[in-house]
Amino acid sequence: MKNLAIGPIGEPLTLPNGTTVPLSPAYAAGNLIFLSGQLAFDADIKIVSGGIVEQTQQCLKNIESLLLELGLCKTDIVKSTVWLVAKEDFQGFNKAYSAFFEDHRPARSCVCSGLLVDGALIEIEVVAMVKD
Repeated sequence: MKNLAIGPIGEPLTLPNGTTVPLSPAYAAGNLIFLSGQLAFDADIKIVSGGIVEQTQQCLKNIESLLLELGLCKTDIVKSTVWLVAKEDFQGFNKAYSAFFEDHRPARSCVCSGLLVDGALIEIEVVAMVKD
């Protein structure tokens, strides 16, 4: 995927109740791809069961799927921003995050904040770079 124009990528998400979410799954700006924040939604748009490790793994799986659709991979990620509901979850999150990225270490910010979806413990957004 090269020479992307500036603009949205993908179709807006439609929730099971028919509501269309007013955002793009991703947005291209030059050689940067900004992915919208990913929650731990499964294929049925429900938060996966389990704790912070399972939710982190699902968020990262969702990110990886979006990247693959764009011809990118996790090593193209240059920055991540993470929101955790509880700071006590940091250790479990960090373990799952480290296992996913292995030796790749993108820049990262991590904050503690409430999330808008009931049951969500984490949200992760990333910026990826398209290589020439």
